[in-house]
Amino acid sequence: MAERALRTLAERQIQKAVAEGRLSGLTGEGAPLPQHPEEALIDAGTAVGHRIMAEAGALPEEVILKRKIAAAREAYKEAQPEQKKAAMATLADLEMRLAIAQDARRKFFE
Repeated sequence: MAERALRTLAERQIQKAVAEGRLSGLTGEGAPLPQHPEEALIDAGTAVGHRIMAEAGALPEEVILKRKIAAAREAYKEAQPEQKKAAMATLADLEMRLAIAQDARRKFFE
């Protein structure tokens, strides 16, 4: 019952905003919604937070670390045999930092 009342209230507020013209001329009006397939793997709250930070030009630490890990993997593949040990140490350090960041985020949201 309460869910229906909330839905009705929301619908009334939307209709009121349409009637007052507050929903016209918005950025992206008439364009399809942007696709964010990576958001299917994380919860909605985290996805929204990441999107807001990305639009502001800031990236979450996890995203930066994932990019560094991808680059470190490529560097490891291309490394000479004598450089493989150092490249693997760099990759392991980045993966550990990513795991710590992910664990901290999970604990924060629990």
